[in-house]
Amino acid sequence: MKRSGRRLSAVVTVAVIWFLLALTMILLQASVWVIWLGALATLPALYDIVTGRVSSLVLSDTMMTWQSGKHTGSLPLSAIKTVRLDTRLDLSIKATLILHTGAKMRLPLDAVPPSAAFEDALKQRGIPVERHHFRLVG
Repeated sequence: MKRSGRRLSAVVTVAVIWFLLALTMILLQASVWVIWLGALATLPALYDIVTGRVSSLVLSDTMMTWQSGKHTGSLPLSAIKTVRLDTRLDLSIKATLILHTGAKMRLPLDAVPPSAAFEDALKQRGIPVERHHFRLVG
């Protein structure tokens, strides 16, 4: 699975938010600092659009390799004891690799593929998956 920051959905989302902010300023006469706060929330997405940042996760029969921007990592599947998938309150999935040594490695959020497909691919390779939903702490 490979994703680029220059996705149509990201561009459309930023454009719609800016349009709504401009409409709010014109029609509701919202304060400029409120509009700027709203625009600030779009800066991470705008950065990804401008830089074309790429994220990916490749799962072969022997290795898991991931990339998030300039950061990369890989791990042999034999080193993974289990994978924990936590659904966060914003509905994103946090993936933690629990190794046989007891160490934990967290995959970058933007490199984690859709949870159902990821879970199926892991199970096909004999890696147990733990699912946890909506934990407020931890």
